[in-house]
Amino acid sequence: MSRKNFNFLLPVLAGALVLGAWQAVCLLLDDDHRFLLPAPVAVLRALHAEWPALSIAARNTAVGAVLGLALSVAVSGALSLLLASARWVRAGLYPWLMVLQMTPITIIAPMLIVWVGPGLPSVTLITFLVCFFPLVVNTTQGLVSADRQLVELFRMYRATRWQELWRLRAPAALPSFFTGLRIAATLAPIGALWGDFTAGESAGDGGGLGFRALIYASNAKYPALFATAAVTCALGFALVGAVVVAARLALGHWHDSYARKDG
Repeated sequence: MSRKNFNFLLPVLAGALVLGAWQAVCLLLDDDHRFLLPAPVAVLRALHAEWPALSIAARNTAVGAVLGLALSVAVSGALSLLLASARWVRAGLYPWLMVLQMTPITIIAPMLIVWVGPGLPSVTLITFLVCFFPLVVNTTQGLVSADRQLVELFRMYRATRWQELWRLRAPAALPSFFTGLRIAATLAPIGALWGDFTAGESAGDGGGLGFRALIYASNAKYPALFATAAVTCALGFALVGAVVVAARLALGHWHDSYARKDG
């Protein structure tokens, strides 16, 4: 068996073991406590039964997650270039970025509703706030961590700051950028779901997975609640998978961590 097939098989086997143990624990529970931990089979049934509502909610959450992630990429990219331009800029702005990151979303959400209204605009901005910090930190670190010898070589040949940035620092920062993007992609569905909780709009088909989770929790439909969590995880895997593909296309031909290996 090739290493690639073996690496693919390992998480499948681990997942099967976890599901088997989960099912066994559920069988050991008595009838009075079985509702506390729905069995995997019950979750699958709930997923099938609730799929019409969950698919619409997943679409709405995906839109908020993708828009928020895209906005965080654009803003963090521009800000990272600014932070990497001078040490005094980083010293002056970085503490305020930490303040923004540490401000609870539950406090910011009501203000966002007043500023931009409930629904998709607020969900997008909440997702942006959740995804923004790991992107700007990793991208800035990559920009300022270019090989010192190459930097000196560029300066010896009188390269401009613009040439140094775009021909040396930006390519060198791509691995760090994609590391931050992978982290942000895992957080984007969580941010969008949290946005549904705090600032979502349920009129018509506007509710996302967070809204469905509220409904299922309030009605004690726990298998459906677990199914909602599974759909959210699937959305996160899809976003991370897209980032991995993009990273491999951008870095696979020259960076060791993404280069294809035989075997």
